Amino acid sequence: MVLRSTTDIKVLGPTIDDFVARNPGVAVDFQQWGSNDLYAATARDCDAGRPAADAVLSSAVQQMVELVNRACAQPYRSSLTASLPAARRWRDEIWGVTLEPAVIIYNTHLVPAADVPRTRFALLDLMRRSDRRYDGKIATYDIEASGLGYLFAFEDSLEASTFGSLIEGFSRAHAVATCCSAEIIKGVSDGTYKIAYNVLGSYVNARRDPGVGVVLPLDYTLVLSRGYMIPRGAGHAAWAERLVDFLLSPAGQQDLSRAGLVMVSRTDEGTPPESVLRPIAITPVLLVALDAQKRAQFIRRWRDVFGR
Repeated sequence: MVLRSTTDIKVLGPTIDDFVARNPGVAVDFQQWGSNDLYAATARDCDAGRPAADAVLSSAVQQMVELVNRACAQPYRSSLTASLPAARRWRDEIWGVTLEPAVIIYNTHLVPAADVPRTRFALLDLMRRSDRRYDGKIATYDIEASGLGYLFAFEDSLEASTFGSLIEGFSRAHAVATCCSAEIIKGVSDGTYKIAYNVLGSYVNARRDPGVGVVLPLDYTLVLSRGYMIPRGAGHAAWAERLVDFLLSPAGQQDLSRAGLVMVSRTDEGTPPESVLRPIAITPVLLVALDAQKRAQFIRRWRDVFGR
């Protein structure tokens, strides 16, 4: 079976290996994609009626909801999929199989303990400092290059009264927008950046770099569930169904937890209080993020900040 995923193979690979070991006779062709390219390819396959993948797993869940809305997925229901909370499944065609926080990370050697931003308000204070210590040293996702980055930024705009101030702060501090989790984390680790905002915590955990500190913001923390779907007409749909059941089973969830894809994330403070967690619900509400006019306006505002 062909699994196309935005998840780093180094992170998800051991879980897939366990699935294969438990299911003699199946082989998984794991293909790693960027979220925007994966969305475009899956949409083309859907329009052509010739799916090239048997399962698709993406962090850009707004794109997955749009694909399901376009009738590009086929339904499946089992006791495991039905037991998911309503916020992690839609129409028995998309399922959230992980729980991953969006975190703030920082270089532990370059950011004094007193400066570590535990909230967005604290991050704003750093970006307003007169000594410009963090000028050009704060990074986040490029929302045009990263479907996940766009999702996090859009959710922030709905959730936070601080969003307008954050945008202004990024501009003031000459923040850097870049495409990928690995690039951002490496940049914080080697000191290219001192702080990065809205980074997917699972990838930070996977590196286990003692030079990179992790904060789950105490004002609120977005929590992502990666979306899994089975394309309509998939050639090996039965194996794709078996894989989603495995990912949702106790054994699969334990594997995903070891990989850092299921909370709790490693942080400086330990487990965050439940009240600060804001799960991103897999519902048609996410389609608002893909509305052409709203997206164009949102990206124009982003370009103004980052000079693109």
